[in-house]
Formats: sequence, C-alpha cells, structure tokens
Amino acid sequence: MSKITFRSIIEVLGKPKEHVESTFKNYITKLKQDSKYKVLSEEYAEIRQQEGVELWSTFVEMELETESLSHIMAFCFEYMPSIIEIIGPEQLNFTDVEASTFLTEMQGKLHNIDMIAKQLKLENEHILKNMSLLLRNYIQVLLGSRGAMTSEQLAKLTGVPLDKVEDFLDKLIDEKKVDLKEGVYFLLKENGKENGN
Repeated sequence: MSKITFRSIIEVLGKPKEHVESTFKNYITKLKQDSKYKVLSEEYAEIRQQEGVELWSTFVEMELETESLSHIMAFCFEYMPSIIEIIGPEQLNFTDVEASTFLTEMQGKLHNIDMIAKQLKLENEHILKNMSLLLRNYIQVLLGSRGAMTSEQLAKLTGVPLDKVEDFLDKLIDEKKVDLKEGVYFLLKENGKENGN
C-alpha cells in the first residue's frame, strides 16, 4: 500500500495553564518521535481559557504521513484526535487479511477500554460504599461520644457538605439508628430508645 497522508487536530483541555502547556508539549514531542508517523506540517493555536470556567485549552492542526491504515487506527487510540481526515490517496485498497487485522485490532482496543471502564466503575462503587460506611461510623461515634448535635455541627466535624450530611442522616433515621428532635440529632440504642435512657 502506498503512503497515506492525513490531517488531524489534537486538542488538550485542563488546568492549570502550566500543566496544559507542558502536557501538550510532551504529547506532541512523543508523536514526533513515533516512527510510524512523519509530520509534514503543523499549525498551533494559542492557549486560551474557556469561558466561565478555570479550564485552559489549546490545539494543533497537523498533516501527517504513515504507511498503513492500522497506523491511522493506532493514531486514533493513542493520540485521541478530535478530527481526522484522510487526504490521500483518494482510494484505499486493502486485502481481506488487512481488513481483518484492522478490525481485530480495533475490537481489541475497544474491549480493553470497556474492561478499564468496568473496572473503574467497580472500584468507584467499592470506594463509595466504604466512604458511606466510614461516614456512618463516624457520625455514630460523634453522637455517641459527644451527645446530640445539629446537622451543622456534624457537617463541620465530618468535613462533609451540609446537604450531604442531612441526606445521610435521613437514611440513618430510616434505619432507626438516629432520630431528630427540634433540629438536634441523637443516637438511638438497638431497642429504638434514645441513647442514654
């Protein structure tokens, strides 16, 4: 197959500005050192702050050359361009083996991404469950050792936002672990009576 020329736009978004600049520079340096690609031209945009948020972005428009369609697929997964456009040749001819290899590699990458996403989801659920158990224990220890407290006091001591603490306290009330009287939360004993009675 003859060489393939393609145009691509690679963007970086993040904060702070210095991190975006250094990450972008390293990203492009890595691409230029990748022997599968030859950079024919590059045009950089100035780094700009996004409207209304503390995020910075920049991009580069590049024209590159490579030897195979599988390299373009690898480019898409490795460098995550926002736009990719094949400039030449006008027609791409490839064998059934090349097409099968291309599709197999693409499926392999997709399965890997799917596996990572599922693993992160499970880890996130595990972390949230453990955080919930920690918060439950901490609130019960606070109410047991310091006595009745307001949601504001509990929010201050736990470092959890007031609305989240109140949502959590509502769950503890439903579970008959805590009760609320005149704006003050107190711990219930196992038999449902007020702690200390």
